[in-house]
This record gives sequence, C-alpha cells and structure tokens, in this order.
Amino acid sequence: MKKILPVAVLFFTVNTLFAQLHVRNQENSESIVPNYRLAEKFSSENIAKMVHSTSVQPKWLENGDRFWYQYKTSEGSRYYLVDPIKKSKTQLFDPVLMAKWLSEITRDPYSSKHLPKFDFEFVKNESAIRFRVESNEMVKVEEEDKVKKDSSETKMKSKKPKMEKKVYHLEYVLGGNGLRILDNTKKEKTNKSWANIAPDSSIVLFSKKHNMFWMDKENYLKALKDEKDSTIVEHQWTKDGVENFGYGGSGRGKNNEDLKKEKDDRKSIRGFWSHDSKKFVYEKSDSRHIGDLWVINSVKKGRPKLETYKYHMAGEQEFYKRALEVFDISNKSKIEVELDSTVQQTISILAHKYAKNDPAKHKPRMLLSKKGKIYFNTVSRDRKRLDVHVADLESGAVKTLIKEHSNTYIEHRGKEMRLFNNESEILFWSERDGWGHYYLYDAQGNLKQQVTNGEFHVHNFQGIDEGTRTVYFTANGVNKNIDPYYEHLYKINLNGSGMKSLNSGNFNSSTNLSESKKFFISNFSRVNTAPKSELRSNSGAKILDLEEADLSQLFAAGYQFPEPFKMKADDGITDIYGVIYKPFDMDSTKVYPMLQYVYPGPQTEAVNKSFSVRMNRTDRMAQVGFVVVTLGNRGGHPARSKWYHTYGYGNLRDYGLADKKYVAEQLADKHSFIDIDKVGIFGHSGGGFMSTAAMLVYPDFFKAAVSSSGNHDNTIYNSWWSETHHGIKEEKADDGSIKYEYMIDNNQSLVENLKGHLMLTTGDVDNNVHPGGTIRMVDALIKANKRFDYKVLPGQRHGYGKMTEYFFWMKADYFSEHLLGAKPDGVDYVEMNRSKPKNK
Repeated sequence: MKKILPVAVLFFTVNTLFAQLHVRNQENSESIVPNYRLAEKFSSENIAKMVHSTSVQPKWLENGDRFWYQYKTSEGSRYYLVDPIKKSKTQLFDPVLMAKWLSEITRDPYSSKHLPKFDFEFVKNESAIRFRVESNEMVKVEEEDKVKKDSSETKMKSKKPKMEKKVYHLEYVLGGNGLRILDNTKKEKTNKSWANIAPDSSIVLFSKKHNMFWMDKENYLKALKDEKDSTIVEHQWTKDGVENFGYGGSGRGKNNEDLKKEKDDRKSIRGFWSHDSKKFVYEKSDSRHIGDLWVINSVKKGRPKLETYKYHMAGEQEFYKRALEVFDISNKSKIEVELDSTVQQTISILAHKYAKNDPAKHKPRMLLSKKGKIYFNTVSRDRKRLDVHVADLESGAVKTLIKEHSNTYIEHRGKEMRLFNNESEILFWSERDGWGHYYLYDAQGNLKQQVTNGEFHVHNFQGIDEGTRTVYFTANGVNKNIDPYYEHLYKINLNGSGMKSLNSGNFNSSTNLSESKKFFISNFSRVNTAPKSELRSNSGAKILDLEEADLSQLFAAGYQFPEPFKMKADDGITDIYGVIYKPFDMDSTKVYPMLQYVYPGPQTEAVNKSFSVRMNRTDRMAQVGFVVVTLGNRGGHPARSKWYHTYGYGNLRDYGLADKKYVAEQLADKHSFIDIDKVGIFGHSGGGFMSTAAMLVYPDFFKAAVSSSGNHDNTIYNSWWSETHHGIKEEKADDGSIKYEYMIDNNQSLVENLKGHLMLTTGDVDNNVHPGGTIRMVDALIKANKRFDYKVLPGQRHGYGKMTEYFFWMKADYFSEHLLGAKPDGVDYVEMNRSKPKNK
C-alpha cells in the first residue's frame, strides 16, 4: 500500500523543490561570463566585411523592360544586364578585361575583384555605357584667372597652380573589346542646394531674407560657376515675408551664430510646379506664435553654440497657420487658394510620381495633375478628419471630393491617392471598414465601388495598368497561414474581381514593378533564411533566379539564425509575433537572462521580418550573454488591422506593457534556458519611453532597463506623435471658438515604483526628442530619492551618430553588471580599441 503524504507536507516539499530550482537557476545565470569578444566580432564594421549585397536594386532602362544592377559578394562587385523578354542575365562587361583596360588607360593598378563602384549612363540606344573614373595622376585645375584688387591698382598675383586628380570619361560598347576615352571632363556640377529649377529650366526660384526671389537660366549658369559673381542679376518677387512667416529658408539644425552669418545667403524654397512650368504652388506657414525651443552644443569649436528653433508641443492651444499660394511665372502675380486659415489643420499637396525609367536628370517636384489642378489633403488638428480637395490653379476655387472621418486617428501617411484614366478616376486608400483597402471614385468625388475587400491590409500602391484596368499593390495578412506582417505583391481588377498573389510564400518580400507592369523583381527572406532575389512576370510566373545573398563568411564566423515565434497577447486571443535571438555559444546546461528590445509604435514595431545585417540591438547584444527577444504588441504596427493599430488610443504610456510581460512569461514556460527572474528591457525614442514605463508599471518583473532618448513626458514632445496616437479633444465654446484638451500619463508620475536598475541617456543637442524629457525624469527620480544612472552623449542628435558603438558597450556593461553579476573592470573599452591602429 502506498503511503500518502499529508497535504501540508506535500505543499512544503513542492515549494522546497521550486525554491531549489530557483536558486539553481540563479547560480547558472550568474555563472555566465559576458562574451564581449563574440559581441565585438559582430560589430557593424565587421559585419560589413562579411555580408555585402542582400537585395537586387534594379535600374530600369528607358526602352523596353530591361534593367541593370550591381551585386556585391565576397568575390567583389559584378554588374548585370537583364532582359526579361529574352529571359537572360548577362554581365555588362568582363571584370577581368575591365580591370586590364582601366589599368592601361589610367596607369593605376586595377583588380577584377576591386573595381570601383560605377554609375553608368546608357547611350546609343542603350547599346553602350558611359562612366567616369578618377586616376591618381595630378593635373592642373582649369579655371578662369581671377583678378584681385588692392587699394591702388589691379594686380595679377602669381601663385602655385591648383592641382586635382585627372578624370577619364569613358565609353564601352556592350560586347566590345575595349574602352574609348571621350574626354577628361569632370561630371557636370550638381545644382545648387538653394535652387528650385522649373521643369523646363527657364527660371530658378529661391529664398532670400524670408522672401521669394528668382533669376533666369543665364544668370543661374553664372551662379553655378561662381555664386559671388557680381554680374548675376536676381529679382525679388515677394516683399511680405518675415522671419517664421516667409518663403523658404529653413534654418532647422543650425546654431544661432551660423544663422546670423548666413542671413543674407540664398536659401531653398520648396513647392510644387505645374507640369508646363507656368505656375508654382507654395504652402506658406505662419509659426511666429509657436514657442521656441533650444539646445546648446557644448563641444562645437569655440564658445558653446545655442540653437533656437520653433517646436509645437502636444496640447498647446496655438497651431501653425497655413495657406496655399499660387504664383504665376509669366506675370509675376499670385493668388491664394480658398482655405480658412483659422482652422487648425495640416495640408498635404499631392505630387506627381516620376516613372522609374524616366531618363531625366532634372526632376523637380510637380503637382499630381497635368490639367491645371491642385489636389491636396487637409487633416484636422485631432487627426480624426481627412478631406481630399481639388483647387483650380487660375482662380484658387476649392471643391471637396472625399470626406474621411473616424472616432480615432486616420492613418494616411504614404497612402496618397492616384489619378488615372486621363484624370477621370481616383484610386483612394481608406481604413473605413477596419482594414486598409482601395476605393474607386470618379473625378467628381462620387464613390464607384470598393476595389479590395476582406480581413487583410493593403500596404503600398505599385502601379495601374490602365489598358487592362488592373491595379498592383502589396498587402499583409491575405494568407492566414503565415505571419500577417509578411508583405507580398498582388493584382486585382478595378471592378474588384480577379485578385491574385504574384509572389506567394512563407516569407517577407520587397518588390519593384517595371513601368510596363509586365515584370517585377522580388527580394525575399525571413529572419532565418538567406535573402534571395528573382524576376517574375505579372502573372506570377518566375522568369529568372537573380541572386542569393552570400552569407558564407558570416556563418564561418559563428553566426546562427534567430527564431521567429507566435504567442498570445495578454487578452489570450490576439496573436503576437516576435523573434528570439540566442548567444551563438549557448550552453545548454545554463539559463540566460532575457532582454526585450522594444519600440511601441504605433507607426511600426521593432520586429525584423526579413534577414537583416543591422544586429546591434538584437543578434549582437545576445552574444554578450543574453536571450534577446523582440515582439509586437496590441496598438503596434498598422499592417494588422485598424483595431490592432489603434488599441492604445488614449493610453499611450501603458498600452503595450501587458503583452510584453505576458509573452515573456510564455517564452520562459516553453524554453528552460530563459531565466524569468532576470528580465531586462531596452529601447530608443518611443522605446526609451516604453522601457522606463515597463520598469515602473511592472517593477517586480522587469529588473533592469537602458532607456535612450525617451519621450518620458509627452507634453514637451512634438504634437504630431502623441496628439495623433494618444488623442486630443476638441471642445467647442458657445462663441464658436475651439479649445484643445490634452491629457497623457508621463513616466515621472510613477518614479516611486522603481525597484530595479535604470539607466537614462540622451544626446544633448537632440532637437527631436528634447533632452528636457529625460531631464524631467531625472529630476523626479532624484526627488524620490532613487538610485539610477544618467548619461549624456555630448554633441549628439537623436540617433547618437558616431557614438552609437560606444553606446552599445554602455548597454552591454549595464546589463552584464545587473543581470549577469559581472561588473566590467578597466577604463578602456578594449573591444573598441583592439582593431584600431595605434598611430601615436
């Protein structure tokens, strides 16, 4: 007879076993030694030596559907010409012969594996290519003699001639047996950054002293040679421009001293040209009443430099006042488009899209319409109303075509409408039924029909074949058996029939459709497959295998693919997709702390879907000695559905945290190598905001965080991000005036909850997420008597620039100390210094 233990004894025994297991897990975790050498091996600099091209980027030729591309492997770069009709892929030239010819002509040594990067121009009915190379031979610079005057007389001052490297302008006839020297001229000077040149090049517009100026082609050619030429004739057009309410001349990103020095210089003016060059449309914005913001660059040469710029913060009552002006080039007059400038809204002018094989070198921004119309969107301050309008270029009269209203924000970025069929029809993208789909309208704004339909997300427009009335687009979530984030190319008839996948498969793809809509390049992979590229027809049939990325050196260095996974959100229903990255030297007898790399969206999620060589935040951090996980969350990526995308509306701080925690717990249940008692979290920008919030909302779960450049207090962040995704309320008073109410939770209100280890970082000249957001968090933590870490990266903007590598090792140190119990010693980051030559 079996002896049955009393319940109390059994309970004690089980708890003892769990306690012993917990201690053993702790010991196994603490015995992990941070592997900095392995993390060093996979730095961005080293990855660039091991992995080269991973996708085919076609350069479509003007005639037919042919294209050329360059692809680099460990054997060097190769250049190919592809003819889809002939189903052929041939090398543009023999690299061995090209190296021989260049060596003979320039007298510099060339190797077939080390050819320069060429920029080819196809000529002679695309039967030959022209290009330039620079030799090491020094020649005298040919320039006009400049006369210098002194106080008494004009003198020619002798000086040592200016020298430069000799240039060879060469031509190669495809299939030929040599190069022909055309001349030794350099490439034509690029246009001046301040010049907005009309499509027919007859006139150039620019900004000066906050006003619009113009010059003709003859004088602009003088400016190309010498901007200071005293014979240049320029004309002032407007006189009403003032600082922060003028025409062009943005000084964003420049300090006050430089702005003062450049106050009389020519500056750029952005706008839209009519196709016939007769009209110019400019969006004039009044920001004089918008508050200033400042950063100080303390590491610039000389005195610390103050930078002042206009910055509209969330919840502020004032807003930019915008108007559209139309300038008539011939008679130098202007009119205003009929808009109510007192309404708080943003304006987006819809632009013409150039053909991929358009050979023109000069491609100014032009209006969408070729028929004397301005198509534009207006979006209300609360982002719940989007209206599509058309204005007449001659009169400025406006007609509203489409009204799109929602109880949450309207997603429209990158979803511009398309005109076709001689501008008699409109293709419009909307999420009005809960999913992103296309709708067909006539030119008067009357809905003809919904084109795409179903529980999937239309992502990007690729083209319309007007002859067959077929629209090509990319979409997510059509195939319910694969990751809904995987993007594929589809086509459908404009009457809503015949939808077909053109590159189906269990992978993510990026596509490039030819102008004829007959062929496309499909670049595809998953995080755990090598990227491949192929050519397909518009029926979906494969024409050619083009390339497969060369990962041989990467695998030789010890690389291992990460693993995609699917778990449930905190609601137990919604599927959450993510990727798990492991140490390449993982010991199966040990348990590892988990790090979550986060970015909350809502405009995207920090989860790779394709193979990527950008490893600093994922693969590489895992090599230090962690299991790194990235995952989505409800309220994240817009490709899932409007419900998924707007889940966090009104709760922008906390909406994604429960999913992050619950998925981590599921992963630990599934994988015995994860130490659920040691979970760290890190992220940048919105991820900095989220990682700190995680430490404060779940202080007993998340044990350490590195939060970089976080918008911890969204009341001092830009109005677009938080007013859009969190929401702002419009309250109409009895007198008709509108007041805007904005309330959002910030991180500093929860500082009393902090239990774990938190490091906050910021760049001190971040003019996107201002350092003040981090400093307010620091202030609150100090007042709460909390221990934490705070680092400032001097002279750095939002992305940390050249200090990115240093910041990686800061994170590695912090998590090694607080999750592995291994505090790094020594002053130097040996891993950063080891590969650098010592020149002093």
